Amino acid sequence: MTGISNAAGNAKDHATRMIAGLLAGTMLAGMPAIAWAQDEGSAEEQPATQQEAQPQQQAQPQGQTPLTLQQQDVVRSIAVSGAQRLEPQTILSYIRLRAGDPYTQAAGDQVLKDLYATELFSEVNVVNNDGNVVISIVENPVINRIILEGNDRIKSDKILPEIRLAPRQIFTRSKVRADVARIIELYKRQGRFAATVEPQMVELSQNRVDIVFEISEGPKSKVRQINIIGNEVFSDGDLRGEMATKQTGGLLSFLSSNTSYDPDRLAYDQQQLRTFYLTQGYADFRVVSAVAELTPDKEDFIITYVVEEGERYKFGDVKVESELRDFDSEAMTQRLGIASGDWYDA
Repeated sequence: MTGISNAAGNAKDHATRMIAGLLAGTMLAGMPAIAWAQDEGSAEEQPATQQEAQPQQQAQPQGQTPLTLQQQDVVRSIAVSGAQRLEPQTILSYIRLRAGDPYTQAAGDQVLKDLYATELFSEVNVVNNDGNVVISIVENPVINRIILEGNDRIKSDKILPEIRLAPRQIFTRSKVRADVARIIELYKRQGRFAATVEPQMVELSQNRVDIVFEISEGPKSKVRQINIIGNEVFSDGDLRGEMATKQTGGLLSFLSSNTSYDPDRLAYDQQQLRTFYLTQGYADFRVVSAVAELTPDKEDFIITYVVEEGERYKFGDVKVESELRDFDSEAMTQRLGIASGDWYDA
């Protein structure tokens, strides 16, 4: 009995130890698994955090780098590309930018303004390569010939002296515009206010051009109508009769050259009106305004005068006095042809 009991006890103790060992092994085996899972979770979270932080670190320099580099970019050299007739040093003398200056967008824009202001270039580009600035230019062409077309009423020898452009000069748009204005003004002086001038540029080899002025002379501008405002004593017809300018539509007006519009004649007619009113006793008469308006078809003019007649004056007492001996005052007064009560006549 004792042996059986001991054997049973030993077996029980052995089974207990085996269970304890299995439990311990299970617990020990679970610990690394838990630790590994925690490490893995930390490893998975850490890259995500770094990935979130990294774009933030990159986004800030991307927004600031161009401005920072631009502010710190110093001009090391300035080169000119595309020059043909002009020397590069001559071109560089036109700009304010110099080596050693900080290069900014404003500085580049100023280079463009400086060069275009010379009117020597048709195209200008500026490129900055880490401080090495390259200015690419295309020079304006040289004028080969000046050609007039369409001028029948005014001969070329009358127009060419009005043109400042000449062969072998550098073409500039401002000079062309000025020449167009002078040609049109010449036609206006001839009474052709409907004249138009269209400049054309014919490109040739070796960066040369012919400048062609295409002229449409139009009809000679006439005075279609003369209006007078403010006259009460004398009619429009009476006053028009005192003027040198005549309006079209009148009897035999087609035979008169005075129906053409002439600014100088307009000033003369104003003086004629003053003279007429002064001889009629209106010493205060004045022409308030004289406006010549071109009709919508640009063929004729409508002239409008605004006048103020004022009061009409008479002579008061008239006599001639002198300190000369034996001077006959009454006889001299009678010879004047002016008597008291006569209308004033200048």
